[in-house]
Amino acid sequence: MQIKKAIVPAAGLGTRLLPATKSQPKEMLPVGRKPILQHVIEELQAADLHQILMITGRRKRAIEDHFDADPDLIAILKKTGKEREAAGLSYTENHTRFFYTRQSIQKGLGDAVALGAQFADDEDFAVALGDSLIYASDPSALLRNMMAAHVNLKAAAVVAVEQVPADQTHRYGIVSLKDPNPPAGEPAKMLDIIEKPEPGRSPSRLAVAARYVMSPAIFEALTRTTADRRGEIQLTDAIRLLIKQGLPVYAWPLPPDEQRYDIGNFESYFKSFIDYTLNDEQYGEIMKRYLMEKAHELSRTPACAGRQNR
Repeated sequence: MQIKKAIVPAAGLGTRLLPATKSQPKEMLPVGRKPILQHVIEELQAADLHQILMITGRRKRAIEDHFDADPDLIAILKKTGKEREAAGLSYTENHTRFFYTRQSIQKGLGDAVALGAQFADDEDFAVALGDSLIYASDPSALLRNMMAAHVNLKAAAVVAVEQVPADQTHRYGIVSLKDPNPPAGEPAKMLDIIEKPEPGRSPSRLAVAARYVMSPAIFEALTRTTADRRGEIQLTDAIRLLIKQGLPVYAWPLPPDEQRYDIGNFESYFKSFIDYTLNDEQYGEIMKRYLMEKAHELSRTPACAGRQNR
């Protein structure tokens, strides 16, 4: 069985990134040369997922415009010798079919995924959050490996996880595993999953890392998932129902050479932009030299002068 479909939730308001998100979707902020969401879509395409449903919301039309094919623009670029620029638009031309639906009311990630039930059409599918990047030499390897494990294990779900600091576990969905020290890059049987546990009560430091592979069983679980105190349907709670049903659910710990960037605030956004820029094939070395010069300059700046200049 080949998994061919992916759901990309991208309906969040992005309020923690205001004012940058006042007139454009958070997912369309650039990281290096490309918008965040283009990085995600190219990851899915490289994983051979070419039927993609994007869950958008109000003031998100820029997403549809960005992923719409523009043969006239590409023809002009090629005619004028701008092959590099034309190649940068290949994400619109590689046989991918894009579908869109709106989450008009913000009712949580689980509600967003539930909107894809008809699109999934009783097939297994992947989920990639539209505001989270996988930083690696081959970002698509994560989902490819997760999908292979999902099929081989006949899983109800495979969920990417990563280690987070103990004082940050209350920000994430946290999993507990049969093996408390699972090897990275291999499936590990999941015993439980909890959405944002209270500080000091987390079962582990393994946090959900924005990539999932799901069976259609998740949709029935979502219909039985009650809203939390904020009125949101959490995907984590639906996965927990699958576990309680006795269905096989696995975690997939990210290996050391794969990192997730959750671009939910300016600190993570700035860090991701720097890392992706430093990895740019044309400007990476230039920016490395610039940052080294800047670091040297800052190291020679007295602390008191720095405070006066702020």
